[in-house]
Amino acid sequence: MSAQSQNAVFVQDSPFLRACRGEAVPYTPVWFMRQAGRSLPEYLKVREGIPMLESCTRPELVAEITMQPVRRHGVDAAIFFSDIVVPLKAIGLDLDIKPGVGPVVADPIRTRADLARLRDLEPEDVRYITEAVGLLVGQLGAVPLIGFAGAPFTLASYLVEGGPSRNHEHTKAMMYGDPELWRDLMDRLADISSAFLKVQIEAGASAVQLFDSWAGALAPADYRRHVLPASAKVFDEVASYGVPRIHFGVGTGELLGLMGEAGADVVGVDWRVPLDEAARRVGPGKALQGNLDPAVLFAPTSAVEDKARQVLDTARTAGRGHVFNLGHGVPPNTDPDALTRLVDFVHRESER
Repeated sequence: MSAQSQNAVFVQDSPFLRACRGEAVPYTPVWFMRQAGRSLPEYLKVREGIPMLESCTRPELVAEITMQPVRRHGVDAAIFFSDIVVPLKAIGLDLDIKPGVGPVVADPIRTRADLARLRDLEPEDVRYITEAVGLLVGQLGAVPLIGFAGAPFTLASYLVEGGPSRNHEHTKAMMYGDPELWRDLMDRLADISSAFLKVQIEAGASAVQLFDSWAGALAPADYRRHVLPASAKVFDEVASYGVPRIHFGVGTGELLGLMGEAGADVVGVDWRVPLDEAARRVGPGKALQGNLDPAVLFAPTSAVEDKARQVLDTARTAGRGHVFNLGHGVPPNTDPDALTRLVDFVHRESER
C-alpha cells in the first residue's frame, strides 16, 4: 500500500471523522471555526499586504495558513482557508472583502435581470482551490481536511443587501414580496455552493461544512418555506461522495430541528442551547458540533476548563457523536495559547 493510500485509511479512522459518523472515539475531537486567522501572529505575518480575496487564490499561501493552527494547536481537523464569497468572485461578480466590514457587493442582486450574473461555477474557475487542497492533503497526512461553502441564504443576504446587514430588510422584502424570484435566486446559489463543495471533495477534502451565518434572523416557518429546500439541495448534491456534511448557523436554536431535516450528518450548535437540548431538537441520527461560548476564552484558564468540562459532560448525556468546537469563530484578539491549552484539556478530559 502506498503512503498516500495509508494516509487515506488513517484519515477515515481519525477521531474527527469517527465522531461525525457517530462511532466510538478514543477522545473527543476538537477544531475551531476561524482557527486559521487573525488570532495567530504567523497568519498576520504571511498575510501582510495581501488582500483577503487575493490570498484565497494563492495555493501555497492557502496551504500554509490552513496548516498553521494544526501545527500550533494540535487540532483534530484542518479547515480550508478561503471565504464563502470566493465562488461568487470566481464567476465574475464585482465584490470585495473590506477590512472591518466584510463582503461588499458593488451591484446588489435585486431584480430578475440580475440573476443572469449568477452563472454556473465550473471547476476551471477555481483551479487554485483544487491545487491548494491537493497540497494540503499531502501535508496533513492523517489529519482530515474540512472543505466549506456558504449556505444559499447567507450568500443571498450578502448579494441582496450589498454587504453585511443587521435586519436584512432588502433580503426579506424579496423573500416575502417576490417569492418566485427568491426561490430562483436560492436555487441558483445552491448550485454554486454545491459545485464549490464538489471541487473541494474531489480534490481530497474529507468533510464539508455549510455556513449559514445569517439564518438565525429567520422565523422557523420562513426557514422551512424559503430556505430549507435550497440548503437540502446542497446537501443532496454532495451526498454521493460519502463524506460527512456539517450544517452550521448562529442564533439558530429555534431552527435546529429544521437544520437537521436539511440533510447534514452533523449539526453545529452555538452556545445558547445546551447540547442535550440540542440533541432533542435535532432528532436522532445526527452528530453534534459545538458549543463553547467564544467569549469564555478570555477568562482565566480554570474558568475555560470548567466551561469546557460542562460542554463535554452535556454532550455525553446527549448520547451521540460529538465534535468539540466553539459556538462561533475564534475572536481575532484571542490569545493563541488559550486555544492550545483548550485542545489539550479537551483531549485529556474526554479520553476513554
